[in-house]
Amino acid sequence: MNLAKTVNYGSREAIIQNLIDAGCKQGMVKCFMTYLEQDNLENLFILLEEHRNYLLSRVHEGEKQICCLDYLIYQIKRNQVNDENRLEEAD
Repeated sequence: MNLAKTVNYGSREAIIQNLIDAGCKQGMVKCFMTYLEQDNLENLFILLEEHRNYLLSRVHEGEKQICCLDYLIYQIKRNQVNDENRLEEAD
């Protein structure tokens, strides 16, 4: 089986561009292409899965950072409302 032909991209350059667009570094692209040329599905999928997991961990890290900002915004708004209520009670 020629794995390179089963990837429906049409060209080697299109595969490389897809990997670059997915955030793969030059070394990973080179490794991927070697596995592809060797029809080494097992290592090819391991490589892609590892990169996918890396990207997913970055997404989760970003989500956590967004939650921190959301909580800070909530705290500031809550304190602002409390301050306004105290001013109204003082009048």
